[in-house]
Amino acid sequence: MTQHTPPHYKRILLKLSGETLAGSQGFGIDPDQAAIIAHKVKMVHDLGVQIGLVIGAGNMWRGQIGVKHGMDQATADYMGMIATVMNGLALQDALEQIGVPTRVQTAIEMNRVAEPYIRLRAIRHMEKGRAVIIAGGTGNPYFTTDTAAALRGMEIKADVIIKGTQVDGVYTADPKTNPDAKRFDQLTYSNALEYRVRVMDLTAITLCMDYRIPLIVLNIWDDTSLLDAVQGKRVGTLINGE
Repeated sequence: MTQHTPPHYKRILLKLSGETLAGSQGFGIDPDQAAIIAHKVKMVHDLGVQIGLVIGAGNMWRGQIGVKHGMDQATADYMGMIATVMNGLALQDALEQIGVPTRVQTAIEMNRVAEPYIRLRAIRHMEKGRAVIIAGGTGNPYFTTDTAAALRGMEIKADVIIKGTQVDGVYTADPKTNPDAKRFDQLTYSNALEYRVRVMDLTAITLCMDYRIPLIVLNIWDDTSLLDAVQGKRVGTLINGE
């Protein structure tokens, strides 16, 4: 039987982009991708860690595309928030299939498919060992799902916010286009704002700074990065006040 290092964090907020669930074409929902993410979450859940998740909607809809075509910003944003509920249901199904009890809560009420987001109820679910997917963004237009993740992280009193991306941390430049880009092991919130890091919305970083919630940016596709981060191992880029 494999012995795991005890978790360093008791409760986490995991932020995933909508593209995480997309297939090779980059859009839509691929059940195989959802299953891969679900297994990574299960490894952490099996340690007894309480898990909240916020997922974006970039695989389904990007509001800026609508705005460029003359759509009202609020309408475009509400469409994106609704799309996050679809992603949340897909991830819930993948998690439930492998034995992780999961609830979807949404800031935009859809009582037939998900619970309304209620902070204390979300916390109670996590205390009972259920993963909670918090969809619907903030419930308000003009805010990104990164900002929603920071807000929900504060509300559920998460010990850390983990941003799962396609790169293994924060770099001085885009590592996909600049081979000389260097990765930061650690940044202060002020540095992250100064460098205008693109992996996380600046409003979200400001919220984390104001309420001193550490933020870890990591490659979610690495086999053990999420597990390693939860166990307190140095992985990705840590953004905090030190």
